[in-house]
This record gives sequence, C-alpha cells and structure tokens, in this order.
Amino acid sequence: MLGIIAVAFIAAFVIAVLVLSAGGSERRQQTLQTVRRLASLVAVAPVVRDEGLDLRRPQHLSTIPWLDRLLLRADIFPRLRLLLYQANVKWTVGNLILYTAACWAAGAVAVSLRTGAAWLSIIIGAAAGAIPLVYVFHKRSKRFAAFEHILPDALDLMVGALRAGHSLTSAIGMVSREMAQPVSGEFRKCFDEQMYGIETRVAMLNLVTRVPIQPVRVIATAVLIQKESGGNLAEVLEKAAYVIRERTKLQRQVRVHTAQGRLTGWILAVLPVVLGIGLYFANPEHFSLLWRRPVGLKMLYGAVIMSVLGMLVIRKIVNIRI
Repeated sequence: MLGIIAVAFIAAFVIAVLVLSAGGSERRQQTLQTVRRLASLVAVAPVVRDEGLDLRRPQHLSTIPWLDRLLLRADIFPRLRLLLYQANVKWTVGNLILYTAACWAAGAVAVSLRTGAAWLSIIIGAAAGAIPLVYVFHKRSKRFAAFEHILPDALDLMVGALRAGHSLTSAIGMVSREMAQPVSGEFRKCFDEQMYGIETRVAMLNLVTRVPIQPVRVIATAVLIQKESGGNLAEVLEKAAYVIRERTKLQRQVRVHTAQGRLTGWILAVLPVVLGIGLYFANPEHFSLLWRRPVGLKMLYGAVIMSVLGMLVIRKIVNIRI
C-alpha cells in the first residue's frame, strides 16, 4: 500500500516538475523571439517570405517537443490559466499542479501511515488535494462579487460620459482611470484592445470571457445590439445599472432566507469529520476498528459517499440563480 502511494507521489512530482520547467522555457522562448525580432528590424536587406505573420504569443508548456504538443492539445491547461487569472492569484499552472500534488501526497501518506487502508488514503488525499482549487475558486468568487458591486457606479460614469458627448471608447477609458479594482483593470484591458485596433465586438466578448458573470453579459449584449441597430446607448446602460442594483438587492435577500440551509450543509459536512477526529483522540483503539475490519471500511466509504451526496443536494436547493 505504501508502495502504491509512493509511486503515485513520484509520478505526480515528475509531472509537476515538467510543468514548472515549462514556465522557464516560455520565458526563454519569449526572450529569444524578442532578440530575433530586433535583429530583423535592424537588418539591411530583410528577406520577404510568403507565409503569413502569426502575431499570437507562442505558448510552451514543456521543453520536450512531443510533450509540449500533447499538453497544448489538452484543453485543461488554458482553462486553468484563465481560472488563475480570474482569481487574481499569482500562480502559474505548474504551481497549482505542484500544490495539488503536494497536498494529495501529504494527506494520503499521513492517513496511510496511521490506518494502513489504501482506498481510504486515496480518498482523503484527494480531498486534501482539492484544497488549492478550493482556494482559487474562493478568490475568484470574491473578485467577481467585488466587480459586480462596483459595476453600477462604473455604468453611471459611462452614462454621464456618453451624455456629455464622449464616444463609447472614451467612456470605457474614463472608467479604467476613475474606478477602483477590479473594474478598472478589466475595463483598461478592454480600452487598450480597442486602441490597438481590435473591434468593439471582439473586445466586449473578451471582457465577458475574463469576467463571465451575468451583469457583464447584459452590458456586452446591450453594446453589441446598439452597434448593430443603433439607439440611445446611455439610456440602455442607465437601465442596466438599475437592473444590476435591484438584482444585487434580491440576491442579498435570497442569501438571508437560505442562510439556515447553507448552515445546515456546512454542519453536515464538517460535523462528521470533527466528531471522528475527536473520538479518535479520545479512544484510538476503539475508533480504529473502523479501518481495521472490512465492515468498518465499508461503513466509512458509505458515510463519505452519503455526506458528499447530501452536500450536493443541499447546495442545489439553496443555490437559487437570479
């Protein structure tokens, strides 16, 4: 059992090292590409080639060519990179994988040394390995909540700028200069994209990709419809700001009414774990019968499965989408 866990830990460590080496490779590749571009600019007789110029920044996840192609084909790494950006966590994908593998290995080894049950060690290790992802999702939710809280004031500023005669791009630039983070940073990226020549439609869709919340989708839809069919954009944004404020008030009321259900979910999730740890420290010999006998292991697996199902059901009940 310890051999299985050791092999799994070594494999996870090797994968984390390969991914971490990809970060350094990406920086080296970018430096070499910059040097080549500078050399081509100062060349006396540049060579004209027929192939098209690719302006996209190359993404390298490994120094091994075949492994780099394999990782680039996998859709999970761009999603993890976007997730880390949305959470405003200064980690790389390699850091996230390394932290996940370390937490999983630490939890699995600790449980295995204490109980000797392989499957129980894997399950507890998986739960411990999810801690970095839970942290990232928590930071992401807090950032989106802060964005939605400041967004109505940003829309009011845009409405005032549009009614004063400014263009939509200038209004977005004013929001990027006057508002607080995270609204100013995201609108700054949207403003820079339009200044670099990207169409308004693409810039707004990129904003929705970076901040995939319902109010931003409403604003992007209103701007795109106004670009296609015309209309009073200032009035549309003013009504959107009103709707977002009322939606925030309704969400707070729903959270008040579902507070008891959410508290019940947390109690059902935490109480068995805390009670089990307390009983183990109170009487280790008596409580260790759960993993020393096959019936006890089956009871533990059943308790874990039912607790997870109960948490999911309660979450589905109290998670009211508005």
